[in-house]
Amino acid sequence: MLQKSWDGVMLLAAAVLLAGAVGCAGPLAPVSAGPGERIVWIDLDRKSLTVYESGTAVAVFPIASGAADTPSPIGVFRVNSRFQTELSGFGTRFLGLNVPWGQYGIHGTNKPSSIGQNASHGCIRMRVKDAEKLYRMIPNGTKVVIEGGPYGPLSWGLRPLREGDRGADVRQLQQRLMLRGDLWSADGVYGAATKQAVAKAQRALGLAATGVADVSLQRKLGMMLFE
Repeated sequence: MLQKSWDGVMLLAAAVLLAGAVGCAGPLAPVSAGPGERIVWIDLDRKSLTVYESGTAVAVFPIASGAADTPSPIGVFRVNSRFQTELSGFGTRFLGLNVPWGQYGIHGTNKPSSIGQNASHGCIRMRVKDAEKLYRMIPNGTKVVIEGGPYGPLSWGLRPLREGDRGADVRQLQQRLMLRGDLWSADGVYGAATKQAVAKAQRALGLAATGVADVSLQRKLGMMLFE
């Protein structure tokens, strides 16, 4: 895994960005790295966290990710907070991420048997010693790329979205509604404003104004899957 080329990583990032340009899901920010910069790349499918420095993988750790009903966020984020603690459900170290639709982080765990599984409430779990090592390696502001599933932030496909939902796919929906002028921000949280914008778009497109963004609406808005 340490030999995975940076070219391959950048090609993957470029492919995801291109998918966003054609109406599918793309990351929340461009993926790039300057000389000496470290980037954390998390592969939810492989359950791995890789630290790259100047394009070279310098460390790889196994992880646990979110369970099916509490998935990990997908996209490009930054480390924006941290704390140390005695051994707990967060292990002994916690790195917070600036995910707009919830509180997520990378941390240790007092359940090491969960590593390699979809087991968390959305956070990225690591073995305690691994989390302590990562904590020393990664300063606040470090870019964190989280990928999983074949469809970028749409993860494993389109799903009906409704009030109360959160995630990268909700953010994609909101961005489409913003292009229409029906909504003014995209925070990944399906609240009352998003519900109203969805109903407005449904009326304009000749659909029943339910306020629930079903797959037919998403497709009419240009959200599509790519291979």
